[in-house]
Amino acid sequence: MPNVKFKSVIQRLETTNFLADATCDFNPAGTVNLTERVLQVKDLQVNMTLCKKEFHNTWQSIEMGYSSFDNLPKSFSDYLIAYAAEKVASANEVSIWQGDATNSGEFDGLWFQAQNDPNLPVPQLIPIATITAANAISRLQLIVDAIPASLYGKPDLKIYLAQDWVKYYISALGGFGLLANSEANSGVNSQGTMWYTNGNLTFNGIPIFMANGLPAGAALCTTTSNLYFGCSLLSDTQEVRVIDTSATLGDDNVRVIMRYAAGSQYGVIEDIVVVA
Repeated sequence: MPNVKFKSVIQRLETTNFLADATCDFNPAGTVNLTERVLQVKDLQVNMTLCKKEFHNTWQSIEMGYSSFDNLPKSFSDYLIAYAAEKVASANEVSIWQGDATNSGEFDGLWFQAQNDPNLPVPQLIPIATITAANAISRLQLIVDAIPASLYGKPDLKIYLAQDWVKYYISALGGFGLLANSEANSGVNSQGTMWYTNGNLTFNGIPIFMANGLPAGAALCTTTSNLYFGCSLLSDTQEVRVIDTSATLGDDNVRVIMRYAAGSQYGVIEDIVVVA
């Protein structure tokens, strides 16, 4: 959801008992309830300062020229841009799931908001636990059992799992934790731990998505269409400015700058299962 300057409203339409027997007249039936959730983005920034003198004794010094008025090495400038963009993307991944807007550099994440939502149905909040190869599958079954009937079977339903859970689930499918020390415990296609090559994972027919931003042992299950990420201009999240301040401030520094706004929100809390 790009081009969110401050807030964006996510509307939710609920209807009940709208289908009735046909008559010759117009007879209103059922109820219509229109509610909304608000996705509010938070202004974020990256500010770094580097001294060019630090590169005098490196292999890149020749790129700076022979004058005492140095230029930032072109190869390192490109590296800084890629490095900053990668770090911001990694930080956003964490914020999208477990971020807390009261912390500097974070916005409220989906998993963080859902577990604290008073409207989350009690059966759909599963206590978090340490995941091992022995319990990875049984813990996944708890998630499936908690999926409401209105949600189960939707085409974009996914289970978003923490990285450690995915690892142990793969170990379980490879033969660990099921029938230990047994020939019957040979893993998927009898390939043991060699079967997995970064392909798609599912559980009981439901796709699994590895969410690197989730904390260990955590999970969230819902439809993709129920989750929203908002930002200012999409290009803002990828634009890095490298500014040489020697000509304006008389110093020997280079500044790395990024500014953007981002936030996350879900639409319907009743359509979410949370492990927290």
